[in-house]
Amino acid sequence: MWIDVAGLPAERTVFSPSPLAELGAALHALAEPGHHPGLHGWTTATAGALEPGLADRLCDADFLWGPTFSDVTMPFAALADTGGQPGATLTEDLDLLDRLDDELFVNAALEINCTSGYCRGGPSPLVDAEARRLALERATARGPRQADFAQRLLADPPAVRAWIRRLLEDCEQAFFADVWQRVRVHLAADARHKAEVLRHKGLAEALAEVSPAVTLDESRSRIVVDKLSHGHGTAVDPAVGVGITLLPTSFGWPHLSVLHAAGWRPVIHYPVAAPEPAGPASVALVESRLEALAHPMRIRMCRYLARTAYTTGELAAALGISAPEVSRHLAVLKKAGLLQTRRRGRYVLNQLDVRVVARLGSDFLEGVLR
Repeated sequence: MWIDVAGLPAERTVFSPSPLAELGAALHALAEPGHHPGLHGWTTATAGALEPGLADRLCDADFLWGPTFSDVTMPFAALADTGGQPGATLTEDLDLLDRLDDELFVNAALEINCTSGYCRGGPSPLVDAEARRLALERATARGPRQADFAQRLLADPPAVRAWIRRLLEDCEQAFFADVWQRVRVHLAADARHKAEVLRHKGLAEALAEVSPAVTLDESRSRIVVDKLSHGHGTAVDPAVGVGITLLPTSFGWPHLSVLHAAGWRPVIHYPVAAPEPAGPASVALVESRLEALAHPMRIRMCRYLARTAYTTGELAAALGISAPEVSRHLAVLKKAGLLQTRRRGRYVLNQLDVRVVARLGSDFLEGVLR
């Protein structure tokens, strides 16, 4: 994945924490605790302390932050007059979110950044019948709650947007205010340090401080992010404001997320710390499972399946291969004990068992979840 930065002035590269992006990362960890073994204590304690009504509403909305990350948690990136700066408080970030028009909000809320059309842009499901059909199909495959959420959002965007804001404000009151008080100083210090490295040593050195997976190419015209996905964004598009923003997160590992949607300022959301790697499995299990993962197409498949459950048809469309070929690869992964499957109506959903994969080594898990 790469981001064009040719001719980008150093002052247009922003390092800053975002309360809303950090809340989104925390909600993702609560929705997908298997992705974040190092946060097990926090996710268990926080989920157990949630008031039942709030927990139920979070389940209704987890389409926004559960399987993957919705861009709605970074609204500053869609507003040219922010200069790439998120709000200093959650309220300020939510005010920026309120400034997005309904079409932009709905498109971001119902799109996910691992679909094949993410970086190409396109019409909103509010105004385009085919985009609406695909959004509802994705939501329906995730279950009745997600399908209902998507239908309500398409039918009455203002009402659902107000509902989402109240939900996020209730999260702040329930647990996030304490979380933000605890992590904001560390995140701000990390951002200041990397900004100092940028000012004194240059972009390549600053990116090296972000992650070994983020580099500047030899021509110094592109930021290259080493991920098992493909995408292309630009930090030199005057229509959305020239620049790029890098957001530190305490909840992100092992994810290294890149917002590169058409019409949005590029954002790299990077973790500031990583937990201890998972322990090894037996030699026999490692051998059989590594053999199952040896095929390049199955590794690409794991990039999708590690994040959320997919149907055979969805994987075929995402990978550009036939459904029977997908089924053969899934059978190999399932035989090795690397998959979980469940039926949702007429859909059969397949998902990587990240707890099993973690025992193969944190490098592989971090690679597919990056």
